[in-house]
Amino acid sequence: MPKPFDLLPFLLEGASVTVEVTLGAAAVACAAALLAGLGRLSRRGPVRWLAGAYVELFRGTSALVQLFWVYFALPMAGIRFEAMTAGILVLGLNTGAYGAEVVRGAIRAIPRVQHEAALALNLTPAQEMRYIVLPQAVVAMLPSAGNLLIELLKNTSLVSLITLSELTFRAQILRAETLRTMEIFALILVIYFLLALAMTCGVRTLERRFSYGLAHGRGKN
Repeated sequence: MPKPFDLLPFLLEGASVTVEVTLGAAAVACAAALLAGLGRLSRRGPVRWLAGAYVELFRGTSALVQLFWVYFALPMAGIRFEAMTAGILVLGLNTGAYGAEVVRGAIRAIPRVQHEAALALNLTPAQEMRYIVLPQAVVAMLPSAGNLLIELLKNTSLVSLITLSELTFRAQILRAETLRTMEIFALILVIYFLLALAMTCGVRTLERRFSYGLAHGRGKN
């Protein structure tokens, strides 16, 4: 009977798939959150409506149902995605819907005096957003974004249901073959924890760097 650590190589192969899905979905989520968050603040009604519809749709329905819809239902309409693409797209859009509210809240929290300063400097709305609003808003977004990233990591276990051999899927295979349930699931708990810890440390590092850069820039002024 294999020892617990003899099972690690097989589980780590699954962990690499988990990391791949997490990073890909995080990229999709960042883009979706920024676009939808800005869209919800747009002065144009149709843009606000589209952004709001996206956010409410993905927040108001199950991520698992969304995953099944994209992978199993859309092919009936002639739209097919590979399992990896479907997993990254759905988890990214689902997380991005929650992230959009983080973006919107952080931008709305910028003091009005900052907008008045941009107006006094004769900056365009795009320049104001790029040079004044977003650098300050990003610092406020990072703690919540870190929480969403960890939730995204945990949600990657859902892709095992569309045939992706990620960490949880491989753990189930080993459990069926070896019946070492306690050891196997203890190992994947540790792996998930270490991955989440690495993400937390990364986000905190970004928080320190952005905060320092912002404070340093203000000091120069």
